[in-house]
Amino acid sequence: MNITPTEFDDLYIIKPTVFEDARGYFFESFHQKKFEDATGIECEFVQDNQSRSVYGVIRGLHMQVPPMAQAKLVRVLKGEVLDIAIDLRKDKSTFGKTFSIHLSSDNKEQLYIPRGFAHGIAVLSEEAEFFYKCDNYYSPENERGIMYNDASLNIDWKINPEKRIISEKDEKHLAFSNFSSPF
Repeated sequence: MNITPTEFDDLYIIKPTVFEDARGYFFESFHQKKFEDATGIECEFVQDNQSRSVYGVIRGLHMQVPPMAQAKLVRVLKGEVLDIAIDLRKDKSTFGKTFSIHLSSDNKEQLYIPRGFAHGIAVLSEEAEFFYKCDNYYSPENERGIMYNDASLNIDWKINPEKRIISEKDEKHLAFSNFSSPF
């Protein structure tokens, strides 16, 4: 397992070692001790979530605020997504900056997103199954969002606007400039 830091504090790309033969493949998708040794982050995951979406779906930009903030370990089980994380930690030099990565069932890469980030995905394949582990439970009262197409964030979702599929809820999130970060 290769754990690579990004330019954002505590945001890591995890690339598993994949063993393939005539039967198929095997890989260790997560190992607590290896993760802690490589990052210094102690994280206990308490909830797993999975979604299935079709091409053009954009989910986000979502977060949970304190006291129910969540760190996430995200990966794609089938298909390909553009994964977006926005740093909302006011004390970091990367505050308001966006990180993006292509995650797919082919590359098997994962992204560890610490607490204090907004998160979203865009489905780039015909269909995608997305899986993520959280270190805190979902709380509707603590759910917040930032508008996915906020001009100040300038996110290229890699999907033409006329092909985008957005939930009604995600169309109503705040602009980044109107979001008061609790992180």
